[in-house]
Amino acid sequence: MTETLFEIGAGASVVGATKFCVEPRSMPGVVRVGGTKDPSVERILALEPTLVFANREENRLEDVLALEAAGVKVHTSMPRRAAEVPALIRDVGSAVACEPGAEVAAAGVERALEEARASARGVAPWRFAVLVWRRPWIAASADTFLSNLLAEAGGINVIEAAVNRYPEVTLGEVASLAPDLIVLPSEPFPFAQKHVDELAAVAYADPPRFLLCDGQLLTWHGSRTALGLRASLRWISD
Repeated sequence: MTETLFEIGAGASVVGATKFCVEPRSMPGVVRVGGTKDPSVERILALEPTLVFANREENRLEDVLALEAAGVKVHTSMPRRAAEVPALIRDVGSAVACEPGAEVAAAGVERALEEARASARGVAPWRFAVLVWRRPWIAASADTFLSNLLAEAGGINVIEAAVNRYPEVTLGEVASLAPDLIVLPSEPFPFAQKHVDELAAVAYADPPRFLLCDGQLLTWHGSRTALGLRASLRWISD
């Protein structure tokens, strides 16, 4: 969301961000207010913001309630589908009076969505699984944003939606579902080649089925979604 605010032209109005807001790389004057799960409400209030942006999956309800109790307006969001992102960007643009920039970013996501869908038409779907954590192994179910982004490019998640959107799995369970591609993003867990080797040695015999990829492209909703959709098409073609 921080990146999107700068992208649509509201960067000069951003006074605070979490330590995980790493894009854009340069944010002079922006105060760090803690993490997504442990922000300092006092530090946020000291910045006297008129609006705070929060994510219902990443941020804690008690922090949102504390800010609202102090009289601060909080904009919350949690898109689960790439198709929800254009409307969210336009809503954010309206909230910060940057409608023209928001329209450019939203239209860019819409174009990328159409490109992905056009590429997927008439092509046999490919089955995938996404692992997001190790020890324990945790997968992303079909009811997650990153899963839907890959689905828009023609994939089908072998981990179906369940009560737990990020279920704990065993390597044997994943192998039994026979995915064509096992995706290992660089966040939230920093998967690397050594983990591909570990997985291949334990449960799989075909290492090329693994894909190490940029987690920001896969998980960040907002202006970056257009890049994520196009990256998904490249990953599939590779």
